[in-house]
Amino acid sequence: MRFVVLVAAVAVSGFAFAQAKHGTREEQEDAKRHRTMAAAHEAAAKCLEAGKGEKACLEQLRKDCKSVGIGKYCGMKHQH
Repeated sequence: MRFVVLVAAVAVSGFAFAQAKHGTREEQEDAKRHRTMAAAHEAAAKCLEAGKGEKACLEQLRKDCKSVGIGKYCGMKHQH
């Protein structure tokens, strides 16, 4: 049993290490995705401040973040 756990831990560690390595091109693409997500979240905040309602603002957030963020809240989930 210990061997299986050890093998799994090593496999996960190796995968995490492989995922952590990025070249300049990948870092630039990540930065672009972060800016896209940040702009989408800023627009959602302004939408809410304008009183357009949570449902409408979240729907626009989903559209703005399509294929960039993870999940229906564009990679950001908070309490409420």
